[in-house]
Amino acid sequence: MADQEPAEKIKELSSTLASVEAVLDLDAKHTEIAELRERSADPELWNDQENAQKVTRRLAHLESMVSKVENLRQRIDDLGVLYDLAAAESDSETLSEAERELKSLRSDIGDLEIRTLLSGPYDEREALVSIYAQAGGIDAADWAQMLQRMYLRWAERHGYPTVVYDTSYAEEAGIKSTTFAVKAQFAYGTLRGEHGVHRLVRISPFDNQGRRQTSFAGVDVVPVVEQSDHIDIDENELRIDVYRSSGPGGQSVNTTDSAVRITHVPTGIVVSCQNEKSQIQNRATAMSVLQARLLERKRREEQAEIDELRGESASSWGSQMRNYVLHPYQTVKDVRTHMETGNTAAVLDGEIDGFIDAEIRWLRSQE
Repeated sequence: MADQEPAEKIKELSSTLASVEAVLDLDAKHTEIAELRERSADPELWNDQENAQKVTRRLAHLESMVSKVENLRQRIDDLGVLYDLAAAESDSETLSEAERELKSLRSDIGDLEIRTLLSGPYDEREALVSIYAQAGGIDAADWAQMLQRMYLRWAERHGYPTVVYDTSYAEEAGIKSTTFAVKAQFAYGTLRGEHGVHRLVRISPFDNQGRRQTSFAGVDVVPVVEQSDHIDIDENELRIDVYRSSGPGGQSVNTTDSAVRITHVPTGIVVSCQNEKSQIQNRATAMSVLQARLLERKRREEQAEIDELRGESASSWGSQMRNYVLHPYQTVKDVRTHMETGNTAAVLDGEIDGFIDAEIRWLRSQE
């Protein structure tokens, strides 16, 4: 029975990968790759830069996806050989290597399986993440900064580049708000389930009496806009302010009024950017963030109309979605998926993949 156990494990992995291959429809992917390669070889393609970039981006994505699946299939075949070799030579070191590869394959196939669920219209895009301190005073501002670090550490762990566009620091500690981009394909589809209110319960480090404090921070996730997106913005509906960039404690980090704040008067949406050196660059970046917010607003309004026609209640995106309790016990629990862990330190250090995967599955089940 023990000798058959590795074979059963490999069979299970192979079956899971076969399910993923069926969903991806590799034959169709190969056909599309061939067509895109032919189009990309046409010199006339680059007469339309926007279309050319779209073609090459799609081609690179498909080639990467197919290569990843084929590589996983080859690794499963090699794993069987590795187990046979370990058994034939009674080699414990080779057996340990096979067990490590088995664990790695399970993780990689699981990641790919999750990726197949990201099929929304904007899921492939990069993400803009905004965090706002809510109820809880100085603790809420500190909590917002803790969340910013958590997401930046998550991106760092995955090798995803990030750019912080704007951070508004609170007077005593923490931040009032921040906006940053996660520049990786499928970042929006991966992170969109993080949208909502995050609640922290702990002994306040700012309370001399050591009392327990509950604080809240809101997380907003929207897809980065592309040139093909059509968002009408009337310049007359914008209020544009310029100011000097500031750091923690209100200290100035720039000697010129280069930071830009744009208010879209009809919707009340306010965006800021202060990370660029020039006012022109900050304005362009802020306009891009505003377009992303308006695009997501439009998408949610359309979804609400569809839900109403179906007789369904629209999702309450502003509702509490996760609790982080550091006292009197330690746990992090997602309200919707019921995913839970007691390792709060790891979560706050960016180990949130389990929560993200559960959210992706939950969102897909709702759709």
